[in-house]
Amino acid sequence: MSSLPLLTQMLRTPPSMASLGAPEWELLLRQAVAADLGATLALLAEEHGLLDGLPPRVQRRLGWERTAWERHNQAVRFELRQVRRALQSTGLPLILLKGTAYVAAGLPPAAGRLFSDVDLLVPKTALDEVESLLMQHGWVSTHHDAYDQRYYREWMHELPPMQHMRRATAIDVHHAILPETARVRPDPALLRGAARALPGSDGLFVLAPCDMVLHSATHLFSEGEYDHGLRDLFDLHRLLCHFGAHEPGFWAALPLRARELELTRPLFYALRYCIALLGTPVPAATVAAAEGGRPPAGLLTLMDTLFGAALRPTHPSCADMLSPLAAGLLYIRGNWLRMPPLMLARHLFHKAFLTAGNVKQNQV
Repeated sequence: MSSLPLLTQMLRTPPSMASLGAPEWELLLRQAVAADLGATLALLAEEHGLLDGLPPRVQRRLGWERTAWERHNQAVRFELRQVRRALQSTGLPLILLKGTAYVAAGLPPAAGRLFSDVDLLVPKTALDEVESLLMQHGWVSTHHDAYDQRYYREWMHELPPMQHMRRATAIDVHHAILPETARVRPDPALLRGAARALPGSDGLFVLAPCDMVLHSATHLFSEGEYDHGLRDLFDLHRLLCHFGAHEPGFWAALPLRARELELTRPLFYALRYCIALLGTPVPAATVAAAEGGRPPAGLLTLMDTLFGAALRPTHPSCADMLSPLAAGLLYIRGNWLRMPPLMLARHLFHKAFLTAGNVKQNQV
């Protein structure tokens, strides 16, 4: 993999920000905003006692980023209360996923984290009831195309995304962490069975530590779009550091749980790129135990090249002539992992020609 972008270097060793001059800070801020890590950068500078020594212009910009994140955090907590109120009659444990879970559980990745929707995991048998109750409380489906409705309801691992009619806030209701059509499908019952209740938040749960890491890794390394790739990798770095320090037996349990859930490949990639790019301190025994997910040598060389390009800030200073090719190949790969070949061909054809044609007609 090529040399690290400035933002990645600072995420890897935050105290190094103290040595940056005004031109480097300008570049760093642009990269951070492009990567959705502006508020994270502000909080890291504060955590390491660097704010007072920064140029006034940089201090002001970091202050704006921090304020925007604080308001976002308040909005997320408000929205969670509304979701819990809407679904309390179900009696279901509402398992929060990704950014929503980090905020609700007060985990390190929540610091500076911005995200666009609330993610829930519920049993598949409860989807109709959950959707009906959310609709009664103002959420509606954002996908009205008949193909999109079928795509989500028959093949994917979630309902079509829903948006509140007044607040415009979004919610994704999942019944699994990978699509029904994916080559690997971890048993959602295992995830639900190990979930942990949030103290003081009746009815709200988060995934167990190993499962949270594996879901984050699966989400990152099975997707086809990487606009937030570096942000999501930094989430993994922070989760690994936190659970490794505070969860007894975490490092030994992680590879074992990956095998149980058939997620050894995402775990291998997560550890490999966290260590290589962010210097995550992973015990050698855990790295060795995760080797079961290593792909063949030729494929790994290709993936190092593709992920080396994708796990960078989406800023012109971090791009090269291979960046568009890497993005295209990873998009195809993400869909390939989700669907068998015939279904994939039909899906790509429909999205490229039929859906695009419908959108064009609606705009005329």
